[in-house]
Amino acid sequence: MKIAVFPGSFDPITVGHHDLIIRSLSLFDKVIVAIGTNSIKSYLFPLEQRVEWLKKVFAGIDKIEVDHFEGLTANYCKKVNAGFLIRGLRNSSDFEYEKTISQVNQILTGGIETVFLISSPAYSHISSTIVREIIKGGGDVEPFLPKGVNLTYH
Repeated sequence: MKIAVFPGSFDPITVGHHDLIIRSLSLFDKVIVAIGTNSIKSYLFPLEQRVEWLKKVFAGIDKIEVDHFEGLTANYCKKVNAGFLIRGLRNSSDFEYEKTISQVNQILTGGIETVFLISSPAYSHISSTIVREIIKGGGDVEPFLPKGVNLTYH
């Protein structure tokens, strides 16, 4: 069984994330969308809210599992027997960063493969960071969020 992990903070999940995850389904038997938490990082939305959004957004898609973890993504992948990581690339800066992380993860796991998916042109300008800034500024983020994500942040 080909199991892949799509890790992220999903703070919040965007239409770009959604597009990549749906596109990855044809490549794997199971995709685990996993929220990684870091105790030194602050999040705009609590973990419980982010998990709830992911479950709503991907409800009814049997090949997708929603989970969360603390610590290294490589250790989580070993725990769930994932042979692949999925990462999205919007630009060359993303590639340089993700390439390095990919190589480190290969060493830490003994060979996990990272599959890079290029963002669809319609979503390549979207990031959770930009969406959080729009939210903090009181702007309309509905075009950037998948159906099922209702903001409760004020």
